Amino acid sequence: MSEILLVVLAAIWLLGAWLRIYQQARFYQIEEYMGGRYLRWVLANRSRLLPARPLGAWILGLAVGGLLGEAPDSFLPSAVAIFAAMVAVVPLRQHEVKQPFAATPRMKRLLVGAWLASAVFFVALLAAVNRNPLLEMNLIHVIAISTNGLALFLLAPLWLVAGNVIMQPVESALRRRYLRGAAKILDKINPKVIGITGSYGKTTTKNFLRDILSVRFHAYATPKSYNTLMGISLAINRDLADDYRTEYFISEMGAYVEGEIDRICQLTPPDIAIVTEVGPQHLERFGSLENVRKAKYEIVKNTSADGVAVLNWDNPYVRAMAEAGYPKTILTVSRELTRQTAQEQGVSWIACDVHETLEGLSFTVAHVESGETKHVRTRVVGDHNVTNLLLCIAVAHHEGIPLRDIAMRVRSLQPAESRLALQTTAAGITIINDAYSANPKGVVSALKVLGMHETGARLLITPGMIELGQLQDDENRKLGLLAAQHATDIILIGKSQTQPILEAIQSTSFDRSRLRVVETLKESVDWYQHNLKSGDTVLFLNDLPDTY
Repeated sequence: MSEILLVVLAAIWLLGAWLRIYQQARFYQIEEYMGGRYLRWVLANRSRLLPARPLGAWILGLAVGGLLGEAPDSFLPSAVAIFAAMVAVVPLRQHEVKQPFAATPRMKRLLVGAWLASAVFFVALLAAVNRNPLLEMNLIHVIAISTNGLALFLLAPLWLVAGNVIMQPVESALRRRYLRGAAKILDKINPKVIGITGSYGKTTTKNFLRDILSVRFHAYATPKSYNTLMGISLAINRDLADDYRTEYFISEMGAYVEGEIDRICQLTPPDIAIVTEVGPQHLERFGSLENVRKAKYEIVKNTSADGVAVLNWDNPYVRAMAEAGYPKTILTVSRELTRQTAQEQGVSWIACDVHETLEGLSFTVAHVESGETKHVRTRVVGDHNVTNLLLCIAVAHHEGIPLRDIAMRVRSLQPAESRLALQTTAAGITIINDAYSANPKGVVSALKVLGMHETGARLLITPGMIELGQLQDDENRKLGLLAAQHATDIILIGKSQTQPILEAIQSTSFDRSRLRVVETLKESVDWYQHNLKSGDTVLFLNDLPDTY
């Protein structure tokens, strides 16, 4: 009887560990399968590493079992330990879930590897326990199994990382096969490749350019924010196989480390390279803006010598790329220079007379060399989009689309998903959805749009900006000062990361009674739904992943 109970005890701990591995897999996925980042997230909070309930149940179970188990063959210690183990491994209640677990083929393989590694480890430990002559007493045996089971349970994050390592040969083989398939498809279709990168503005510029080129050509752009090597290859294999209509393939290229864009360019070598901005987005990962510049320049240096680079002159780091003189054809755009200064500097395109209202943007675009101009209107808001549009106009005009046709198409452009997208609810409340991400430049534009709503309350809901490295606190303080100018009500999400924003707001004359700090996005949504009315406006500025 006691031996059966010991087996049950071991099985509960193993199954509990497997369940915790499964729960943690969502966070590992959010951290993009990067073991180092995931483990740093685990270690940043004691409750993630050493949850209180499993520890408490383990201690209480052993204490009670010890008191009841004086007889050498008593089954009570095992029974109590089983109950304690069941209490310990019951899943903790999930808080707000923004990004649900995606059971992708890769994650399924990783889970199998993690479960296998943990099981082998636990069985090896139990075998060692059974061979130890000091552990013949049932009570001592129970203590040993419970202790090893707790260790197995707490080490769930390590089993995930181990599972990823175990599956690396399999993943590498599948990745090579998938990349070969994507390369063959591109070779068959042979489209002109346009690569787009930058610290921000990539997805918006990509979508704008696709829609503008579609006036004359069949253009395909990688969907959503598919900007990694595997994401781009997935799009090619899924969407472009045997589609010989595609004349332009627009590839958004993201990077968290140097060399990442190089690898993407091996699959999709650009005929035209676009760089939107170099800024502190993901500075935490790169370490310095110069490292960001080097990573983004990889798209230019991988462009064919007879290709085209289209660059944002107003950004000093991107301007340095233009000054490098490669490739032979370089088109630059500016919304800051006058026509005379642009001519002196050799800038190709400028925007002047920029105006923004709630109906959208309007400006005059000028081709400096030819002197051709055109007044442009769009329903898109956010004056940072003027630069994004200029980059698209420069490419489309270079590819033979007349400026008048470009201007006509710009009129009907729509913002990318969750990037300054405006809508009105049935209750008459205007929602400004800028929740995809936040960067120092975009924040200024978004708050300016909020401030243009002159009737009703103007509510800002934000968790602030992240991954800005050493600049993060300063940039969030600037956000707080701007928010105090443009919003009538502010809800900050997360006490810890929004502390710099809070301090900045409190340093102004902003009405403290209209400032709130909550812990979840749901709380902020509940508040606005109960307190705002028709004619009011709410700006959702950034939405952090579940790891924050």
